[in-house]
Amino acid sequence: MSGYSLGIKELDELLGSIREGTNLMMIGPPMSQKDDLLAAIIFNSQDLNSQDSEDSAIIVSTREPGERVLGWFEDNGVDVLNSDIGVVDCVTKTLGLGAADTDKIKRASSPVDLTGIGVKISQFFEEMLVRKQKKKIHLCINSLSTILMYSNIQTVFRFLHVFTGRVKAANGFGLYVVEDEMHDAQTIATLKQLFDGMVEIKAVGDAYAMRVVGMTSKPTPWFEYSIDGTEISLKRT
Repeated sequence: MSGYSLGIKELDELLGSIREGTNLMMIGPPMSQKDDLLAAIIFNSQDLNSQDSEDSAIIVSTREPGERVLGWFEDNGVDVLNSDIGVVDCVTKTLGLGAADTDKIKRASSPVDLTGIGVKISQFFEEMLVRKQKKKIHLCINSLSTILMYSNIQTVFRFLHVFTGRVKAANGFGLYVVEDEMHDAQTIATLKQLFDGMVEIKAVGDAYAMRVVGMTSKPTPWFEYSIDGTEISLKRT
């Protein structure tokens, strides 16, 4: 099947197939389960277990060590060793731990090391698309906000311009997490230039709701959501 999905039934029915080469920003307040939401989208929108799968995924993690990121997928039934999922770990070396790279985890020195992060992403692109001949690739960065804590917006924009372009060229799907309360309006406006649309998240009382903007003629309705492992449940607000 050409195109991509979010793996969320109600939104996928409204959006239809997400065209190849799409880059989306996922923006919302802290504590809105964006980490779990991103992982569940990666899990639900592709087949990571089949040896014949055309799917592959690269996750850049500035929040958790690579082992913990992969552990979520293992806990939810993914055969990580035989799946085409790779993590660029920007955390472990900042903790002073001397862990080496593995087949599934490549380690950058820190979230400020954009050159190193870029090299590791490129290595996974080469592995997935050239060596393994995967037809579909996801690039997910969690999160841009952490990177922006260490680098200015111009530097981050140039870095993102390269990799959103790589996603387009590879007919892939990019998803990039941003904390909307950590940045001024100008920073968000600058980042938006690089994206085809957004997954917006807002607080609704004690819960959170999401909608997708920019992918259809008008935004989708807001849906309150809850996440239990890989299950994303939506309720129209």
